[in-house]
Amino acid sequence: MGKQASYTIRGIGSLLWFVFGLSGIINILALTGAFYMMQVYDRALTSGSVPTLLWLSAIAIGLYLFQGLFDIIRSQILVRFAANIDAKIAPLVHKVVIEMPRFGYAPAEAVERGRDVDTVRGFLSGAGPVALFDLPWIPVYLIFVWLLHPVLGMLTLGGAIFLSCLTLAAELLSRRHARDLARTSVHRNVVADNHLRNGDVLYSMGMTERALDRFEQANVRHIDAQTATSDISGTFAGISKVLRMMLQSAILGVGAYLTIKGDMSAGSIIASSIITGKALAPVDQAIAQWKGVMAARRSWSRIKDTLGVLNRPDTRFDLPAPSETLTVENITTVAPTSGTVLLTDVSFQLKAGQALALIGPSGGGKTTLVRSILGIWPALRGAIRVDGADLKQWPTEFFTSNIGYLPQDVSLMDGTIAENISRFDDDANARKIFRAAKTAGIHDLIVRMPSGYQTDIGVAGQVLSAGQRQRVALARALYDDPFLVVLDEPNSNLDAEGEQALGEAILKVRERGGIVILVAHRPSILQYVDMVGVVQGGRLVSFGPKDDVVKTPANVSTPPRYPMPQSMPQPMSIAAE
Repeated sequence: MGKQASYTIRGIGSLLWFVFGLSGIINILALTGAFYMMQVYDRALTSGSVPTLLWLSAIAIGLYLFQGLFDIIRSQILVRFAANIDAKIAPLVHKVVIEMPRFGYAPAEAVERGRDVDTVRGFLSGAGPVALFDLPWIPVYLIFVWLLHPVLGMLTLGGAIFLSCLTLAAELLSRRHARDLARTSVHRNVVADNHLRNGDVLYSMGMTERALDRFEQANVRHIDAQTATSDISGTFAGISKVLRMMLQSAILGVGAYLTIKGDMSAGSIIASSIITGKALAPVDQAIAQWKGVMAARRSWSRIKDTLGVLNRPDTRFDLPAPSETLTVENITTVAPTSGTVLLTDVSFQLKAGQALALIGPSGGGKTTLVRSILGIWPALRGAIRVDGADLKQWPTEFFTSNIGYLPQDVSLMDGTIAENISRFDDDANARKIFRAAKTAGIHDLIVRMPSGYQTDIGVAGQVLSAGQRQRVALARALYDDPFLVVLDEPNSNLDAEGEQALGEAILKVRERGGIVILVAHRPSILQYVDMVGVVQGGRLVSFGPKDDVVKTPANVSTPPRYPMPQSMPQPMSIAAE
C-alpha cells in the first residue's frame, strides 16, 4: 500500500508536463485573433481583395477549431486525471482514515481527511488548473506585444508585474484565514457529529436548544473565517478586473497615439489590445481562483501526510496460523488523545483452550487492556505475542481470520445479517456463517425472520434489538473459528437465554483449542472460564486460576464484586487443559 501511494504521487508529474505542453500550444493558437485582425486591417482592407479576406478567414477558422479541440482535450484530460487520482488515492486515504480515531483523532477530523480527496478532484477538474497552466505562457504574449512596439510591451509588462504582486498579496493575506477556516470547519463537524450520535439523549433530556446554541457558535466562527477568506479573494479579484480593463484601454490609447505618429499600423492597435487582454487574463483568473487553489494545496498537503503513514516499512511476514499461546509482556499503554498512562507493566500468558475473565472496578483499565491486546491502541512499551511472534509481525490476514472481537459498544454495518456475520467477505462460506450463528445461539432467531440471513438490518442495525445486535456481533466474532476471541462485556444486553448461548459459545471455543478473553461485570459468566485477572488502577493486580483469584480478596484493595455461585456447573472437558 505504501509503495502504491508513492508511485501514485510520483506518476502525477509526467501527465502534468504533458498538460503543460498542451497549454503552450493552446496559448500560441490564442494569437490567432490578433494576427487575423492585423492582416484584415493592414492587408485585406488596404488591398481591397475579397479572396485575401476569405483565405485569411478560412485560416483563422481552422486555427480556432484546432485551439478549441486542444482546449477540449485538455479539459477532458484534467477531468479524467482528477477521477484517476481519486480512484487511486481515495482507498489509500480511507485506509488511514479508518484508523485515525483509534489514535485520538476526532471522527469528524478523520472524515475531513477523506474529503480532501474530493477537494483535490474538484479543483483539478475545474478552472483553477487552466489558469495556473496558462500563467507560465504570459511571456509569449508579452513578446508579441513588444514586437508591435516596445512602449506597449513595457506597459503590458508593468501591468502583468503589478497583477502578479496582487496575487502574491492575496496569498500572504489569506494564508492565516485559510488555516482558521480549516480549523473551524473541523470543529463545526465535530460538534455536528456529536449531536448526531447523541440525538436521542438530546431530545429526551431537553438538551436540544443547548445543542443548537453550541452548533450556532461553532458555525458562526466558521462563517467568520470563511467570510474573511472570501473578502480577500473577492477584493483582489475586483481590483484585478478593473486594472486589467484600465490597462487594455491604456493600450488602445497609446496605440492610437503611436499610430497617429506613424509608428504603428491600425491593425496593430486592435491586435495589441487583444493580446494584452490574453496576457493578463491568466493572472486575473488565478486571483479569482485563489481560494480554490489554497484549498486544494492544503488538501493535497494533508493527503501526502496521510499517505506518508503507508510508506513505513512493512515488517510483517506470512507466519503459520496461531495455535499455542498468547503472551502479554510488560505492556504500558497511554491514551491517544491526552497521553495519560492507562496501563502499566501488564504481563500474563494464556495457552490454547484457556479462557480469561478480566474483572475489576469501572475505569480500572479492562477495556484498555483488551484494546491493547488487539493492537487497537498500540502499546507504548512491551509486546503482545501470539505463538511467540510480536503482533506487528503478523500479516493482515491474521486479523481477518484468527481474531474475533465483540466490542463494548456493539456496532453493525449497513447490510444483511449474513454480510455482517461474514465480515463482508466477498467469498463468504455459507456453512461458516451458519456455524457461527449456531455457536452464538442465534440461528433459530434469524431463520424465523421473513428474509432470514438476507434480512437487511439497516444503518447501525436499527432493525434489531440491542440483544439481537449483540448476538449477531458475537456470531461475527466467532466466524471462521478464530484462534483468539476477545469479548468486552458480551452479556450486557443479553437475557438468560442469550447468556446461556454465550457461555456455550465460550466453551466451544475452548474445546477447539482457541483462547477467550472477556471483560466481565456479571459473576454468572465466570463459570465458563478457568482464568481470572483483576485489573485495577491500570495494573493487573492479580492473575491466576479462577478459584485462587476469586477466593483471595487480599490481592485487591477493595472487596471483590464477583462472589462465586454456590453451585458451580463444571465446564465441558477441554483437551488442551
